[in-house]
Amino acid sequence: MEVMNTTMKGWRQESGANSLGDVHSSVRVPANSGFFKTLMAYAGPGLMVAVGYMDPGNWATDIAGGARFGYRLLSVVLISNLFAILLQHLALKLGIATGRDLAQACRDHFSRPVAVGLWLLAEIAIAATDLAEVIGSAIALNLLFGLPLTVGILITALDVLLLLYLQNKGFRVLERIVASLIFLILVCFGYELLVSKPAVSDILGGLIPSQEIVTNPGMLYIAIGILGATVMPHNLYLHSSIVQTRNFSRDDAGRQKAIKFATIDSTVSLFLAFFINAAILILAAAAFHFSGNQNVADITDAHRLLDPILGVKLAGILFAVALLASGQNSTLTGTLAGQIVMEGFLNLRLKPWIRRLITRLVAIVPALAVAIIYGEKGTSDLLVLSQVILSLQLSFAVVPLVSFTSDKLKMGRFANPAWMKTVSWVVAVIIIGLNAYLLWDTIL
Repeated sequence: MEVMNTTMKGWRQESGANSLGDVHSSVRVPANSGFFKTLMAYAGPGLMVAVGYMDPGNWATDIAGGARFGYRLLSVVLISNLFAILLQHLALKLGIATGRDLAQACRDHFSRPVAVGLWLLAEIAIAATDLAEVIGSAIALNLLFGLPLTVGILITALDVLLLLYLQNKGFRVLERIVASLIFLILVCFGYELLVSKPAVSDILGGLIPSQEIVTNPGMLYIAIGILGATVMPHNLYLHSSIVQTRNFSRDDAGRQKAIKFATIDSTVSLFLAFFINAAILILAAAAFHFSGNQNVADITDAHRLLDPILGVKLAGILFAVALLASGQNSTLTGTLAGQIVMEGFLNLRLKPWIRRLITRLVAIVPALAVAIIYGEKGTSDLLVLSQVILSLQLSFAVVPLVSFTSDKLKMGRFANPAWMKTVSWVVAVIIIGLNAYLLWDTIL
């Protein structure tokens, strides 16, 4: 493994292969090309990361927030997205500058017990993410084809075979499939916004934070859920690894250029994710909150009520199509994140199908049990709970990331400047504070 002369001095080096070694440096970056052509070469990882910011877990919290509180939680979606843009920039910078993904960096820096503890927390976060994907895809199959939730949950286990097939086609193929599904989601929600006719002035007002978000316990609970659903812990591990699939020059000038273009890719992609998240909340507010259906808090009820409330035929169908596309997209990126976390923290490399089977079983068993015992209501509550779990895990990924990227001994000239270090720690403290409040409130 190639090691930097200056920026790796702060690591306790352990032997280990490159992150995602089978696709490391596999995507060609043209030399001496124009801005647009170079940007296209770097485009892709940002979209794969953006998938995590529009997965089925986001739908549950956004629908609940829009139906109960109108447009007032739009500011939370925006702030969460700005947090995400900053944190994903730090993640890609760590991967490009050091050649280590976040999981590997934690293994190099911390003692074995601490690293194992962080690995377990990361696995819990991935299991919660996968749980949202399983439930979301099962609900989408139920809405589109009338399949029972239990059957839909079992069908999601079969995507292991699809994923293995796609992985053999190359990393660029995965990126194109993800991009196509995101485009499909954008088209679906573009239509939903057109037919729901939300008030633009109210939307703009919702983008301004209000004190009520903190003082209203119900609003604060959903706000923290939105934060957990938007800023995904596994995405920080994922992004720090997949940016290394580009075959850029591994010197300071090459790394500087790679960070620049990867940041543009990430920022643009996350604004697309913001549009989709905002669109879900706006749709819920326009269709339900202002029509007296403020108790709509799950995906199934939202789908059932869309057509009669909006007075159109396609709204419910496109809603379910977008949900299915979201669930399948999240499956692809969640699997990669699981592989990165296990390899990075433990230096343990399993065959992809074994890794995927383990991850999927961890998600399927509780989802299936809840679907059988409690039905649709139980799975919807479990979907929201999965996002709260993600929010609680977030601090354990954010703090090491901010710490590593602020350390000049580890990052060299690519360490965070003073202003970015300050902003990053403020964001980390806000996340920790909100999660501490949520934990305290839940216990009491």
